[in-house]
Amino acid sequence: MRRHAVTALLSSLAPLSLTACGGDGSKEAPSITESSAPTRSAATEGATTADLPNLVGKGLQSAQDAAQAAGFYVLASHDSLGRGRKQVLDRDWKVCFQAPGPGTQATDTEVDLGVVKLDETCPAKDQKEPTEAAGKMPDFRGKSVKIARDALDPSTSITVTDASGQDRNVLVESNWKVCSQEPAAGAELTGQPVSFRAVRFEESCP
Repeated sequence: MRRHAVTALLSSLAPLSLTACGGDGSKEAPSITESSAPTRSAATEGATTADLPNLVGKGLQSAQDAAQAAGFYVLASHDSLGRGRKQVLDRDWKVCFQAPGPGTQATDTEVDLGVVKLDETCPAKDQKEPTEAAGKMPDFRGKSVKIARDALDPSTSITVTDASGQDRNVLVESNWKVCSQEPAAGAELTGQPVSFRAVRFEESCP
C-alpha cells in the first residue's frame, strides 16, 4: 500500500514539473502580457525628436524638470528684464518666455527660458542681453550697468555715477539702470573711456 501511495504522489507532481520546464528540461521564460510590458518614451528610444511642453508660468526649477522629463537636456535661462542677473537659486525665478515654443522639437535643441524673480511681473517683451559691441557704442539707456559693462570690451575704462545726485556707490550693477551714457549710441569705439549715469531700477531717471 505504501508503494502505491508514493507512485500516485509522483504521478500528480509530473504535470507541475512539465509546466515549469520546456520539453528539453530547460526553464521557459515567463510570458509578458501587453499590460505588464515596460513602455519606452521617445527619449529612451534614442529618438531625435520629442514633444516640448509649454513651460511658461512654471517656476524655473519645475520647468527644467519638465523639459528633462520630456527628453530635453540642453537648457539655458536668462533675465527677461534685461538686467543680466544670474539664476543662482532656480526656485526663486519663474518662466515668462521660452524658445523654442511648445511642440515637436529635436531633443538636442537648446531650450532657452526667459525668467524674472517670483515677486516680479513678466515684461511685455523678452529683453535678452545685447551682443558684444562691435566697434560702435550701443544704446544702453534703460539697461543694467552690468549688461553695459559686459557688452563692452574688457579693456574699456568705465566710470559709473549716481544720477540721483545722492552720490551713492554702485555696488551691485545689475540693480542699476543706465540713464545716460558718453559716448552716445552709434559713436565709434576707439578705446576711449566710457561713462554712465545710473539710478536703481525702481527709481526714475532724472
